[in-house]
Amino acid sequence: MSADMNRQMSHQSEASSMGSDCDSSEDLDEDTEKFYYIDTTDDLDLDCPSKTDDPEYFEYEPLQLIDAERMMNEEIEALCMKLKVNPSTAKMLLLRHNWKKEEIIDNYQRDPSGFLVDTHLASRRKHDNLVGQRPVCSVCCSEYARDRFVGVACGHMFCRDCWDMHFQTQIRDGVTTGIECMAKECPVLVTEDFVYKVLSDSKLRDKYSKFSFNDLIKSHPKLRFCPGADCSVIIKAKELKAKKVECHSCKITFCFKCGLSYHAPTECDVIKRWLTKCEDDSETANYISAHTKDCPKCHVCIEKNGGCNHMQCPECKYDFCWMCLGDWKSHGSEYYECSRYKENPNIANESVHVQAREALKKYLFYYERWENHAKSLQLEETTTSKITARIQEKVMNNQGTWIDWQYLLKAAALLKKCRYTLQYTYPYAYYLDNRKDLFEYQQAQLEAEVENLSWKVERAEITDRGELENQMDVAEKRRLTLLKDFLEV
Repeated sequence: MSADMNRQMSHQSEASSMGSDCDSSEDLDEDTEKFYYIDTTDDLDLDCPSKTDDPEYFEYEPLQLIDAERMMNEEIEALCMKLKVNPSTAKMLLLRHNWKKEEIIDNYQRDPSGFLVDTHLASRRKHDNLVGQRPVCSVCCSEYARDRFVGVACGHMFCRDCWDMHFQTQIRDGVTTGIECMAKECPVLVTEDFVYKVLSDSKLRDKYSKFSFNDLIKSHPKLRFCPGADCSVIIKAKELKAKKVECHSCKITFCFKCGLSYHAPTECDVIKRWLTKCEDDSETANYISAHTKDCPKCHVCIEKNGGCNHMQCPECKYDFCWMCLGDWKSHGSEYYECSRYKENPNIANESVHVQAREALKKYLFYYERWENHAKSLQLEETTTSKITARIQEKVMNNQGTWIDWQYLLKAAALLKKCRYTLQYTYPYAYYLDNRKDLFEYQQAQLEAEVENLSWKVERAEITDRGELENQMDVAEKRRLTLLKDFLEV
């Protein structure tokens, strides 16, 4: 087994060792290696949330490839000893049954034939399949000596050349651990030791080793490859949950359960449906992607160059909402309605065409807000750069130290964190049926506080520090309240 894994390891680059920004204040199990809680706040010294306070808390650790190899080897060896099977067979069983060792052992003890073909049956099939002094391969229809025929546990026998060609074709198509017997409708999987024994192309052997190792990682419920480009880090967690993981090697943030960009409070299946819908309807939604709108009062064209939706016309000084173009005075935290879609109460009685238009209207309502927050997040990066430049200027002019102005960077980091969560509330709301009123109420509160924070951050030099820090506290509490009530645990 170690030789197989060493062969696999030769095709993987060694992962970077990663640290942690803050350690859990909770004591972990003695039998478990140290896990980390990592928070995406641009390495600022914010307080580390406790397990009970933060609904996004998740224990995980980064592994090097050699550590992941050792962990899987131990599980494979344990199954080998329990079932008295070879490592290749144990690996195949673990892959097919998602590494559920107890389930495999229990089912095998009740019915061994359900997992491994009985050796007498295999021998009989071998005898039935090879008739005559020079039997014929049923694939290539050529005669060979008996020693040219080989087979797997099911007993189906074919010539080595046909097996070799079968393996080469499958591996080139990206199939490795899922290679099945060549016999018609035979679902028996081919073990890797048999592949190595027959496969003649050394380059394809290397490719098989690499891909089969990847299959082992992907199938393991406690392991996940970092989806970052050219990143070889493997994340290990205690449980398979839709929680946030930040890779310290490539800096991306993703969901441990599905591997997509982190998407709380939206569930994995819902965000997949939403992204598919956005992709399918992308042409329909193109018309709302413009960066300019007319002032609703003086009609001058205005370009949005910041993340804040609170706009002020440079000509008439009218304060309005970028999303609905309404008077900003009506957008207090208690009356914020831009995030709430108003359904037509009589839509069920309308014609099919009217219902279709209403469905499109609803989708565009949520898509526009989803897309607006995505663009605002990009613009917040510009705001952060401006703040950094201004801090450097102030420090150079002896207007305080770098530490004195760190609260501005903390505010910008928290704003991005809140807006990121807010962006993913819209796919959630689009598909939501239950508790819709409560969710929309909390979403509206978060939306209002995020816009207030954004307004203050963009005007940080004229905003009192205490006022800004108070707004930060309110916005983060709104965000955590929503996640505690609606984030899938």
